[in-house]
Amino acid sequence: MAMKIIAMECIACGDCLPECPTKSITEKSSIYRIDKTTCMECEGHYDEPKCVELCPVENCIVPLAA
Repeated sequence: MAMKIIAMECIACGDCLPECPTKSITEKSSIYRIDKTTCMECEGHYDEPKCVELCPVENCIVPLAA
């Protein structure tokens, strides 16, 4: 399952961008997006999704609904 950023809550701090091991997070005009085709929720890299761990906004990055 991939993660998604809730755009309205995102403060565009950029903390998640350099930490994504699959480079699935991109930024354009201060809007951050997670590519659901490449996001592996950091499986094999970290114990939990690094973007969620680093995000200063609670519930800003959530699992993508199936």
